[in-house]
Amino acid sequence: MSLDRLAAFDAEPEAGEVIDGELAVTDDVLVKAFALGPDATIDPHEHDGATNVFHVVRGEVTVQQDDTQEAIAAPGIVLNERGQAHGAHNHTDEVAVLTASLCPLPGQ
Repeated sequence: MSLDRLAAFDAEPEAGEVIDGELAVTDDVLVKAFALGPDATIDPHEHDGATNVFHVVRGEVTVQQDDTQEAIAAPGIVLNERGQAHGAHNHTDEVAVLTASLCPLPGQ
């Protein structure tokens, strides 16, 4: 068994599809992986009581923060502050993978 939790996330989404999975869940943090097929989107959303960090680990995604958008290629890290609207879109023809760490967990 590998210590690398991302290694077990072997998702290959179709165009427009997002596949997600939980990599780590504790009392302190949630880490999820997202595989975005070409033209797939994680809709903008907010976490009022938690910081969210994207780690782009494969491909390239365009990250939206409030009214700003920027293409981030792997490896890349994006800090989404508490209460800041954020989302991601894959404008490429390849699958893109990012993880999202949420801390502290909402309600903690």
